[in-house]
Amino acid sequence: MDKKDLKIVFFGTPEFAVESLDALVSNGYNVKAVVTMPDKIAGRGHKHIQSDVKKYAVEAGLPVLQPEKLKSPDFVEALRQIGADLFIVIAFRMLPEIVWAMPPLGTFNLHGSLLPKYRGAAPINRAIMNGEKETGITTFFLKHEIDTGDMIEQRRIDIHPEDNAGTIHDRLMEIGAECVLHTVDSIIDGSLKTQPQPEGDFIPAPKIFKEDCRIDWTRKATDIFNHVRGLAPYPAAWSTMIDRNGKVFDVKIFETGLNAPDFEGLPGEIRIENKKLYVITGEKTLEIISLQPSGKKRMDASSFLLGYHPDRFITE
Repeated sequence: MDKKDLKIVFFGTPEFAVESLDALVSNGYNVKAVVTMPDKIAGRGHKHIQSDVKKYAVEAGLPVLQPEKLKSPDFVEALRQIGADLFIVIAFRMLPEIVWAMPPLGTFNLHGSLLPKYRGAAPINRAIMNGEKETGITTFFLKHEIDTGDMIEQRRIDIHPEDNAGTIHDRLMEIGAECVLHTVDSIIDGSLKTQPQPEGDFIPAPKIFKEDCRIDWTRKATDIFNHVRGLAPYPAAWSTMIDRNGKVFDVKIFETGLNAPDFEGLPGEIRIENKKLYVITGEKTLEIISLQPSGKKRMDASSFLLGYHPDRFITE
């Protein structure tokens, strides 16, 4: 089978999926349609906000399906009419069996972790937050339980201390596109090999909510360092600060450093030395390098200290 004969439907929503979709289109694979989330309506003008995948698909002239419900008879019939051989899913909603079981060659997913570790919606963030030294991507065939299907291919990358969720996202996005092409090629030429995911414990990677982003200053400095970079630049770790006048406000924290002098005091207490901002933690001291007070722009700590006089972070 030639790659132009293999009919593909691509499912995806955010920027992470666009790289793989672009790789397929740019390399001449036969993408018959794209499925993405319905447009969001936001702002006073009730503007329609399109997903990154839809924006790309429209520019590329690809048919776009945006079902409200994935079990909708109209949507299911529209998919059947396309007659695709293969579905590819990247950063999309959980598909019902009536959809993922439809194509004769199956449905495979690109997931941003080394399965079976970090099954769930936020694998990149959770891996860094947990202090992992490596991560990667996995392609696997879908089945009933989420992120549990037989693995096709994995690729690994190191997580360096200077990395955050943004840098790892971009690197995985690039190697993920390469892996998607290689997976499709292996399906086309018949060299495809799969293996079941190992049994035993796995680390979950559930969706991140605002409360997950709150910093617990009673934890070790290294744990908070990982927590911050695992959430940077988005959605960002945060804490509530009190200044010397008793004013209380929230602050997003984007970058911290472990090379800090030891100060005595209680977790959350702030120390300022040589125009640098330090916070005492449950074990050792952490430097705050960049942050964003509520209603302001992101800034480095020295700029922040020109206009603010912080006293401590709330630890309750």
